[in-house]
Amino acid sequence: MSNYELMVIFTPVLSEEEYKAAQKKYEALVKENGGTVVHTKPWGLKSLAYPIAKKTTGLYWVMEYSAPTSFNEKLKIQLLRDESAMRHMFTVLDKYAVEYNAKKRSGVQHSGTQKTEA
Repeated sequence: MSNYELMVIFTPVLSEEEYKAAQKKYEALVKENGGTVVHTKPWGLKSLAYPIAKKTTGLYWVMEYSAPTSFNEKLKIQLLRDESAMRHMFTVLDKYAVEYNAKKRSGVQHSGTQKTEA
């Protein structure tokens, strides 16, 4: 089982109910295939860097999950078939990214390099 992050940009014409239903559909797909959903975060309506299918905004959604590597191909096929998903991106998370995301969700401050006044 590997850790992944999926970001999907859904078409902005979805209603609130359709947006939530699409999120639940992909969460259920992960669970049905032996994976676990670690965290989901709907970002909502955001401007796009460039127009996609003549649309300048999109509904962003991020899901962090762990699943067998072979599952990503099934998920990719479902996303490509889904007309409401304009773009998607998978990111493999290493142990440091998983740890960072867990700390970020729990509210612990990032202890990386910080600017100090001299």
